[in-house]
Formats: sequence, C-alpha cells, structure tokens
Amino acid sequence: MVETKDNDAYEEELLDYEEEDEKVPDSVTAKANGESAKKGYVGIHSSGFRDFLLKPELLRSIVDSGFEHPSEVQHECIPQAILGMDVICQAKSGMGKTAVFVLSTLQQIEPVAGQVAALVLCHTRELAYQICHEFERFSTYLPDIKIAVFYGGVNIKIHKDLLKNECPHIVVGTPGRILALARDKDLSLKNVRHFILDECDKMLESLDMRRDVQEIFKMTPHDKQVMMFSATLSKEIRPVCKKFMQDPMEIYVDDEAKLTLHGLVQHYIKLNELEKNRKLNDLLDALDFNQVVIFVKSVNRAAELNKLLVECNFPSICIHSGMSQEERLTRYKGFKEGHKRILVATDLVGRGIDIERVNIVINYDMPDSADTYLHRVGRAGRFGTKGLAITFVSSASDSDVLNQVQERFEVDIKELPEQIDTSTYMPS
Repeated sequence: MVETKDNDAYEEELLDYEEEDEKVPDSVTAKANGESAKKGYVGIHSSGFRDFLLKPELLRSIVDSGFEHPSEVQHECIPQAILGMDVICQAKSGMGKTAVFVLSTLQQIEPVAGQVAALVLCHTRELAYQICHEFERFSTYLPDIKIAVFYGGVNIKIHKDLLKNECPHIVVGTPGRILALARDKDLSLKNVRHFILDECDKMLESLDMRRDVQEIFKMTPHDKQVMMFSATLSKEIRPVCKKFMQDPMEIYVDDEAKLTLHGLVQHYIKLNELEKNRKLNDLLDALDFNQVVIFVKSVNRAAELNKLLVECNFPSICIHSGMSQEERLTRYKGFKEGHKRILVATDLVGRGIDIERVNIVINYDMPDSADTYLHRVGRAGRFGTKGLAITFVSSASDSDVLNQVQERFEVDIKELPEQIDTSTYMPS
C-alpha cells in the first residue's frame, strides 16, 4: 500500500486499471520460468486491489485513501482471508497488516441489526482507536455497517448504552473492557463470525491478558474465522496462537533476519548520559524532518525532556502512560494531524501506532530488547518509505542490546557520520 498525495494520482489510479490487466502475466511467467515467487514479486505487485474481487464500495474507499498497489502481506493474506480462512500472519511494521483484516472483514460482513459480527482485540487503547479509524475509513461507502471501539478509562455506562441503543456490527477493543461488557451480558458475542487479534503476541504473552482473551473466545461461536497478526511472533508463542485456530494459513513475510525495516537508515551515537540533551538539541537543529518521535524509558524522563525541548522553542509534545486516557488520545490526534512536529514518548507508542509523516525516530534511551527496538524504529518510514533511526548508546547494557539487534536482524548499524545525506532518509 503506497500513499499517493495528490488528486491527479487518484484519477490516474482509476485510468490505470485497464493497463494493469496486461501486467499481471509478468508474475505468471516469472513463476513458469521456475523463479521463486520472490523474484516475480514485482510482477505480482503490479496487479491492483481489484484483482481481489472486492466490493466496489471497498475499492472506492481504497482509491480515496490513495493506496495503489497491495503490499506483499496484503497479496499473501487477502485472497485467503476473504474466503473466511483462519490466518496467522507475521510481517514487519508498516506493511499494511491492519488493512488485511479491515478489508477482509468488511468484504465478508452482511450487517444484521443488533448483531456483532466481528470482534477485534488489541492490547492498547491507542491501537484500538486507530484500528477503529481504519474500519471507518474503509467503510465510507458501506453506510449500513456500524463500528464501535471500547476500552477502559471511559465510563462503562456509555458503552452499555451504545450497545443497547446502537449495536455495532464491528467491535474493536481491549480485552479487559470487552470481557466486562460480555460478562454483564451487554455485549452479545453469539453471532461473531470474525475474531481478530492484532499484535497478538503482546496479548498472549501476558498471562492475565491471555486469560481474558480465552474467556472472550469461549463466548463466541465455534464456527468462525480467526485471524492473528503481529510484527514479532516468537517460536514459543506460535503454538499458543494456533490453539485458537483450525488449520490456519501461516504467513511469515520475510524471516526474522530480514525483518529490519526496508528503506530505514540506522545509526548509533556513543555518549554519556550527561551529553544526551546537548546532542539531541544539535540533531534536531541539523536534521531535516517532517515529524520525529523520541523514545525515552520512563514517564518522568518523557515529561522532563519534553519540558526542556519546549523551553528551547522546539514544537514538542509528549505522550506517556501517566496521562489520562482522554489526554493521551487528544495529544496523539494532535500529533497525527501535524500540529506538533516532535513527539516524546514512552514505549506505549512503540507498537502499532501509525503516523504517516514520521521519518525520524531517536532512541534517547536504548530500548530494553531487540523486539522493542524493532517496534520503535518501525515508526519511521512506514509503508516502505524512507526513514532514519538514531540510537543513543551510553552504557555497557545499551551496547549489549544494540549487538542483539544487529545479530538478530542481520544488520550492520554504524556510528552516525559527521555529515548525513538528507536524500537517504527524506522522501523526495
């Protein structure tokens, strides 16, 4: 899924449909010549979304969103997902996994008043909010389909009233709140045909959350489609995922070694703790960026660093878990809409949060693991656009994590050079 920016491109997209037909055989010939599917990917890639035989209303909203060609994950998953198959999919951040389950669910749903047909669970409120937004965006021309998002931190009575008076067909939410609504019999899950977990490893690794997910799962019919998605799926968690499924189609787009984000320039800077603020100041002055996310390890550090940046006249805002739900969402929306160009955040924002203009991520504090590193730097350069990730290394344990990242994702991260060519990380 590649974003295009202007209306001419949308028009062209519509006109290009006829030509695309002729390009499809490239992939067929590539396969016939005994090449691997990988090499024929350019050929496959040139086919459009309408090859999936989606409803015209969905195709319209896809064109409106500026998406031209399906990403690799979408190519692998959507044809099977729209047939109702169980799917387990691992693909790196920014590859359009969300659109796989959003489009395939909207394609299959026949809305019935008062019945919840699809349930999407994810582990944070921000991600739930964002997934709900994607459903709304792609269902623009399907006005009969109602979507609602439920998470904690909001008065449960509001959710109960909504379920009673305007029952949605698609429910997105966090396990705790969904379970509370289902236990109180306000949310009926007996008609659920599609059960989806996004960032599933995070929900199934935490035993409390896994218990909630299992209990919710038991309230849904036996006969349904189950889909699970994540950027990181360890060997240990895969069998747990499969317990929820019947003979799922497993899609691991790019093995772990290749999970490093395509189009992303990665560097580190060795310095001591006291030099970080000065260095950050210099970087923000020297680098060109649309928007930048700076990750720190604690709520206090997020607040302090943000205060410092604002005092230095940088257009900065911060989001951390010490804030009320409402405050976090307001700030998240403000940043996404471009009101501020710098976001200081804790790992709360590290997973699944999608802000298109972010092209630089700075790890002010080193993440605690290679996984977290992957999720953090995946904020820059989503959908295969260019991006830059810079990591501050200030201790022996920081160096250890950096080494783990390099080994695990088979990537060579070099020290930040004196001069860095803007064209390597800024979209032209």
